[in-house]
Amino acid sequence: MDSQPAFDGIRTPKAPYFVNDKNGLYKAKKPLTAEQIIDFAKILLADRFKPGQPFDNPYVVREWLRLEYQDLEHEIFACLFLDNGNCLIAHEILFRGTIGAASVYPREVAKRALQLNAAAVIFAHNHPSGKPEPSNADRMITDKLQQCLSLLDIKTLDHLIVAKQGTCSFAEHGWV
Repeated sequence: MDSQPAFDGIRTPKAPYFVNDKNGLYKAKKPLTAEQIIDFAKILLADRFKPGQPFDNPYVVREWLRLEYQDLEHEIFACLFLDNGNCLIAHEILFRGTIGAASVYPREVAKRALQLNAAAVIFAHNHPSGKPEPSNADRMITDKLQQCLSLLDIKTLDHLIVAKQGTCSFAEHGWV
């Protein structure tokens, strides 16, 4: 007599090592490396960052950004453009820098926000050093961007610095 499999699922197209059931539960088909698990987590988190998705969980946003940017060897400055309901319009890397800095131009950020008709933004950049503490330059550019965008009625909801050692939220510190 054949026994019924303990987990009768279907293969996920983007993650061949996993199967999932009708309830959305996943199970690995074989032992996995940490890198394979992280890659799958990125796939799942990316599904939450499609245009139109509401940003109702700051922890998910923080972890997705950290997974995306913590391992880069150069600084980037990204922006999440949101509508009036805090739903994602677009996520874009606007500036790319070197190991220790990225030049950020408020005019270009404002221009892109207006092109996308954004009502709010969340800024994010990484620190290749691994430490998420903001520099004076980070605080100054955030203030400059916030002032610039507020003139256009675009809210700055947060600026997250992501690094291997964690994240820093300007909103949690009362800086935006």
